[in-house]
Amino acid sequence: MTINKNEADPRVIRTRRLLQDAFAALLQEKDFESITVRDIAERATVNRTTFYAHFVDKFEMLETKLMESFMTIINRRISGHEVLNEETIQSIFLGVCDFHMGLSTMCKRRYTSLGPVFENQIKEKIQTILLSFIDKDKMQSSPNAQFLINTASILLSWGMYGAAYVWNNEGCLISAEAFVKQTMPLLMNGAKELLE
Repeated sequence: MTINKNEADPRVIRTRRLLQDAFAALLQEKDFESITVRDIAERATVNRTTFYAHFVDKFEMLETKLMESFMTIINRRISGHEVLNEETIQSIFLGVCDFHMGLSTMCKRRYTSLGPVFENQIKEKIQTILLSFIDKDKMQSSPNAQFLINTASILLSWGMYGAAYVWNNEGCLISAEAFVKQTMPLLMNGAKELLE
């Protein structure tokens, strides 16, 4: 939980950005495990007390960075989509691939250890995005419908995350577009409950 007093204050925004930029630069140079709060504060030219006024620890900083990055990518991909259909699912899936590629670039040295760190949060966010397209009346039509929709959204979110993670971890042997196109029939079989 962030401990900011006034997040709209330009000084708070500027200091937070300094800390985030310092952290991003350090991730390019060192393993996440070896980066300390002192390293981040020194790189940002602030003291550790200032760091702790903005972040609880480096894990919160990493989570904030990853979630902001993920949502920026996904929002760009799903902009203009209003209903959940195959095209929307494909756009979300491409966004997940983009995220993994970006994460492995941002954290060149430790992608395999950092990828899974916030895996659950990313999968939950994908599920929330999928469910945000579902008609609320459909969700509440029956307990069984709600169960099937939730289960289908979990399967899709975990499937997209896992497939994109492995595709990226194996070196992106084909383009994200080709990978998603080949994989979509498998995903769409699991998506039937969401689309009916």
